[in-house]
Amino acid sequence: IRGLIDAVPGGEETRVAGDSLSPAAPYRVVNIGNSDKVRLMDFIEAIEAAAGRKAVRNYMPMQTGDVYATYADAELLKALTGYRPQTDIRDGMARFVAWYREYYGV
Repeated sequence: IRGLIDAVPGGEETRVAGDSLSPAAPYRVVNIGNSDKVRLMDFIEAIEAAAGRKAVRNYMPMQTGDVYATYADAELLKALTGYRPQTDIRDGMARFVAWYREYYGV
């Protein structure tokens, strides 16, 4: 959590004491995802491009619990901090894969 707070511009200064919607938790959970919708196949292609290899695809019908569409709503993050994530899926995935490989030595 400390790293995330430090990564957000003005993170420490924008913290609002008691800004929880529940008395059971002292802080609010905020979605930090980019609000752009990403098609599943675009997501898979971004992983493939970053990893430098093709995925083994096994197409299946919708499973219980699958949703047709979902995306991150980062409006609360913007309202609380003024920060809006702007990393697109290809750049973000490339950076994640590079970090993963370095961290795990693969």
